Amino acid sequence: MTIDPTKEFRPLRLALLTVSDTRTLAEDVSGDILEARIREAGHELIARELLRDDAKQIEAKLRSWIDEPTVEVVIVTGGTGLTGRDVTPEAMKAVWEKEIPGFGELFRWISFSKIGTSTIQSRACAGVAKGTYLFAVPGSRNAVKDAWDEILVLQLDSRHRPCNFAELIPRLQER
Repeated sequence: MTIDPTKEFRPLRLALLTVSDTRTLAEDVSGDILEARIREAGHELIARELLRDDAKQIEAKLRSWIDEPTVEVVIVTGGTGLTGRDVTPEAMKAVWEKEIPGFGELFRWISFSKIGTSTIQSRACAGVAKGTYLFAVPGSRNAVKDAWDEILVLQLDSRHRPCNFAELIPRLQER
């Protein structure tokens, strides 16, 4: 696993959604962390919003970004737990065409080394819809750092080898 310096970096266009009943955008430290990391990696953050834990609203926002040709990747933080208000995975599943099960599995494996069996309470997930990647991660500061630093920064880098999500974008809608 390495960055191939002979390959050209292609910045991706991302949208970031925080799902929370308790935070405002001004108090969204986890979102701030992700925004900073997205920009530091050389990608473009073209939209950032915060919604309450409401599956229909989340689904509608995801669909609007999926339908927007400039959005290539959506990252959702929050709403991935087990409580009755945690509905992000349900909203994601309502819109994606293909699931990426390895994302959630890898996230929980990484998380296990840090928080032990508590990682089982995470329903981090990912999928693809109309050529747009969708990733959902827990809303804690450490969770967004783990997801970005150990998975997404590499998989969204077109130079990452042996393969990466970025290089597949032109082929995601092949039939």
